[in-house]
Amino acid sequence: MPPIALTPRSIPSVDKLLADCAPEIDRYGRSLVTEFVRELLEELRGGKRPELVAGDQFEHSVFQALLRSKLVSIARNSQRAVLNLTGTVLHTNLGRAVLPAEAAAAVAEAMTSATNLEYDLDRGARGERDDHLSNWLTRLTGAEAATVVNNNAAAVLIVLGTLAARKEVIVSRGELVEIGGAFRIPDIMSRAGCKLIEVGTTNRTHLRDFADAIGPRTAALMKVHTSNYAIHGFTAQVAEDKLAQLAHERGLPFIVDLGSGMLVDLDRWGLPHEPTVRETLAHGADVVTFSGDKLLGGPQAGMIAGRRELLARINRNPLKRALRVDKMRIAALEAVLKLYADPDRLRARLPTLAWLTRPRDEIEQVAKAVLPSLQAALAGHADVALVDCRSQIGSGSLPVDLLPSVGLASRPVDAGRRSGRRVERLAAAFRKLPVPVIGRIQEGVLVFDLRTLNDPSVLVDQLQHLVLEVPGASRAAPNTDAQKATAS
Repeated sequence: MPPIALTPRSIPSVDKLLADCAPEIDRYGRSLVTEFVRELLEELRGGKRPELVAGDQFEHSVFQALLRSKLVSIARNSQRAVLNLTGTVLHTNLGRAVLPAEAAAAVAEAMTSATNLEYDLDRGARGERDDHLSNWLTRLTGAEAATVVNNNAAAVLIVLGTLAARKEVIVSRGELVEIGGAFRIPDIMSRAGCKLIEVGTTNRTHLRDFADAIGPRTAALMKVHTSNYAIHGFTAQVAEDKLAQLAHERGLPFIVDLGSGMLVDLDRWGLPHEPTVRETLAHGADVVTFSGDKLLGGPQAGMIAGRRELLARINRNPLKRALRVDKMRIAALEAVLKLYADPDRLRARLPTLAWLTRPRDEIEQVAKAVLPSLQAALAGHADVALVDCRSQIGSGSLPVDLLPSVGLASRPVDAGRRSGRRVERLAAAFRKLPVPVIGRIQEGVLVFDLRTLNDPSVLVDQLQHLVLEVPGASRAAPNTDAQKATAS
């Protein structure tokens, strides 16, 4: 589009426009407002903002609206709260575990005040930040010692780099996992400076495979919990206690990467069994690594528990300082660990466990509460029905175990061959709500799994803001039926 022809009087000066922006300047600051005023004027001169001119007159009200829109957009936090209705409880892309109220309060206190992060209040001298967590971890796992770094990949990295640098580590070929972001166990070993020795086959590995591979350069035997996939059929793997016995007979440490990891037995709540850290240590593991933000239900962290002398060596590694966690994460993790000291009330207080054990009937009641409002909001655009579905734990935890759940399925009407495009646009409309709603698209249908929706009003009350594509129209229009339904 060619530049718009303007007379000198048609466009106000920057100073004149700023004089009318007192509320915006008060809220966002003069520097940012000035930047956007100039940006809009440059767009106008370049022919990109024809709506700012009517005849030879500058449209002040349109300019103000555009300016406010740009300011609101940039001022909004890029990381926002969303409704995770994907059916994946621990969704890596959506922040994994939601922290309990106790952890949020502890983080707020740590953020807004000085703390005794590395100060011993009894002695009045320098202390160790690990002390805030190590006592809880040893109490809950039975380990002699424990420490924390910023995630489980870092925990594996520092353990291998400390105990096996320039030497060999033996691992079953069937356990060479790749986690999110194409992050692989062999790559971690390479970065840690040790050599991977693969034994066995993809589906079957025996104790003799490990025994035959041990040589003068062997530094450790390692077992990696295959938490993000499963192999069925003609399979065999070596039990932890047998590997531990072999390692100790040869004077080697036995390392176990539990991946997700857990501190209590999930069987008590009817969930599939996941090895606990205490069990793994009881089987003879010398060092165990596991995550904080998966099944544990806490913040991102990597825990290391095991023999005291090995943990002392790990803590002396210079890399430990680079991988340490800050006071906010320590506060959150301590609050979560304290909840595990009272397992009888854990389900009621830990969001992750509450959602994983949520009864199907309770989820169905939430679905029935949302259904009428969602049907009204999507009237003429999509047919909405209550459906049975399956949730998954997520983040590599128990990948083949699905949990019975209930959802709402929205199928675009009269979509025909354009069904894929229509359902994508429908999903995009929900992502533009004040609290974006994230579902999953499955066979041309947008499904909202309501396992993690505690309060139906959080979804229902914002349906009045839903803007849907009007078939045959050139632009979207608000759904007035949704507004009426919500208002009633």
